[in-house]
Amino acid sequence: MHTATDLKTRALRRIGQFAALLYSLLSYLFFLLTFLYFMGFVGNVGVPKSIDSGTGLAWPWALVSDILLISLFALQHSLMARKSFKDRWRFIIPAPIERATYVLVSSAVLALLCGLWQPITSVVWKVESPVATGLLVALYWLGWAIVLVATFLFSHFELFGIKQALAPLLRPALVNPVFRTPTLYKVVRHPMYLGFLIAFWATPEMTVGHLVFALTSTLYILIGTHLEEKDLVTLFGDNYRRYQKNVAMLLPFVRRNSGSED
Repeated sequence: MHTATDLKTRALRRIGQFAALLYSLLSYLFFLLTFLYFMGFVGNVGVPKSIDSGTGLAWPWALVSDILLISLFALQHSLMARKSFKDRWRFIIPAPIERATYVLVSSAVLALLCGLWQPITSVVWKVESPVATGLLVALYWLGWAIVLVATFLFSHFELFGIKQALAPLLRPALVNPVFRTPTLYKVVRHPMYLGFLIAFWATPEMTVGHLVFALTSTLYILIGTHLEEKDLVTLFGDNYRRYQKNVAMLLPFVRRNSGSED
């Protein structure tokens, strides 16, 4: 027999679970809107303010501002992704919404980057050939397609925190992480990062501002990948070490040699 207090506690717990799911869904929606804008921002297409548009600061200050913005995103993204941070963070943020909060904060910092970015429009290179221009534009969208596909190869909705918020409602059995290498992961260990690199560099007109963005983002991806690989080795042990030896990190079909990396 359940007492009135038991039923009230269970009802309140259920309301909290639904609130966590709503929070995660809203965080995901904010991410989608921000990320779609970011795609247009990098490609100079369909957005009011892009990487090369608008008026900004004089170039020395614009350069400093842009590097600080990317550094802010990199620090937030990497710090909040570390296990040591997550372990402390869960004392403040409940586990079902921990990932959604990470997604929300990351999206907010990305939106800040797009909004405060200072264009530096001096041209580094410009492709004149219509055929080459078309190929580069196609490559740009291919990069984003690779990013999207990579998110679904494991669990798109777990990556963005919705699955974690659903778990208390559905009460699924806990499953330990299983080491898998689906499709693209048989070609490179980090296809999502490869997609980002393609999208950041594939442009028929490279300005100084875009080049700063591409260079600093590439540096961050390389550092972030190294940190992520340390976590994956800790999680999967020898399985991941063998995977590192047999599959390239970012450059497709380039196998790792002993003591070196692509």
